Amino acid sequence: MREFIVEADGGSRGNPGPAGYGCVVLDAATGETLVETYEYLGVVTNNVAEYRGLLAGLRAAHDLDPSATVHVRMDSKLVVEQMSGRWKIKHPDMKPLALEAGRVFPPGRVTYEWIPREQNKRADRLANEAMDSKGSASSVRQPSPDADAAKAEADVRAAKAVAAPGWAPADMGAPATFVLLRHGETPLTPQKRFSGSGGTDPSLSAVGREQAERAAEALARRGTIQHILASPLTRTRQTAAAVAERLGIEVTVEDGLIETDFGAWEGLTFGEVRERYPDDLNTWLSDPEAEPTGGGESFAATATRIAATRDKLVAAYAGRTVLLVTHVTPIKTFVRLALGAPPESLFRMELSAASMSAVAYYADGNASVRLLNDTSHLRP
Repeated sequence: MREFIVEADGGSRGNPGPAGYGCVVLDAATGETLVETYEYLGVVTNNVAEYRGLLAGLRAAHDLDPSATVHVRMDSKLVVEQMSGRWKIKHPDMKPLALEAGRVFPPGRVTYEWIPREQNKRADRLANEAMDSKGSASSVRQPSPDADAAKAEADVRAAKAVAAPGWAPADMGAPATFVLLRHGETPLTPQKRFSGSGGTDPSLSAVGREQAERAAEALARRGTIQHILASPLTRTRQTAAAVAERLGIEVTVEDGLIETDFGAWEGLTFGEVRERYPDDLNTWLSDPEAEPTGGGESFAATATRIAATRDKLVAAYAGRTVLLVTHVTPIKTFVRLALGAPPESLFRMELSAASMSAVAYYADGNASVRLLNDTSHLRP
């Protein structure tokens, strides 16, 4: 099941006066802009324009994938509260628009969130373009070929799921989506040295700081992150701080996201470990229960810790998109557990410094890996 984020806004210069709306549809996992649209409405009120923007955004999301879930973000407290069912709709011009918006997707598949105006700049810009156009044709940005291919692939997966024995359709609501950001480089990273939770706790290098800034820029452009959590180690907190400053979101330290403890191997290269501890290394590579020399953390113990952290965070952030700034082993473990892959799959994943991955978790316990080792934001 895909998840979209709809950002919508509307305005009226005069209230009532010349009015227009703007809306954006984003892929919740990747932050990719799939549709942008605006329209001049003539003379209507500000609230009617906001509802028209919402309706256009929901219809655009439905056109992309009618089976998707949608999270709506608007700076209109009135629309958010009324569509969430907490406030009554009294105005006769808004009642039919609200009813129509409520029919685009089945009940429970759309959630609403109020955001400050400064976080809704894209939709606000489009709404102003609509008012400036004063009757010219609306502008629509259609999905890219890559987005079409991704939708086709998702449709194939959905068809296979329907055909699977025991599968039954259910309304799971919006998933908890974890965007997994590996920290930027430290001085140990290019040397490929073991750097876990039992070592020197290095800081980011100059390259790592630049990578963190590039990740922050990319996440700011996507505009989908609602919370930021980070491992307690210095390199992850520094990476998270760069993103937090750009997004205006506070960082919560989560101990469960810490890197594996590599025991006596901390600070050594793989070759040095093979030379000094060949038997221990061979055992570690073949047995997930084996610990690194000196009493580090086994992959099995890491998996148990990550599974517990995952369950806690999925319950706490249902329907939200959360950035988890963490390390190689935790990210690979999140992905491995989501895929139901064997422990040896950890050695078959590439995970670059400052790369992004994403996993969505649904209320029925199922998970969907949506992104792995994306480094496109690091390219000049």
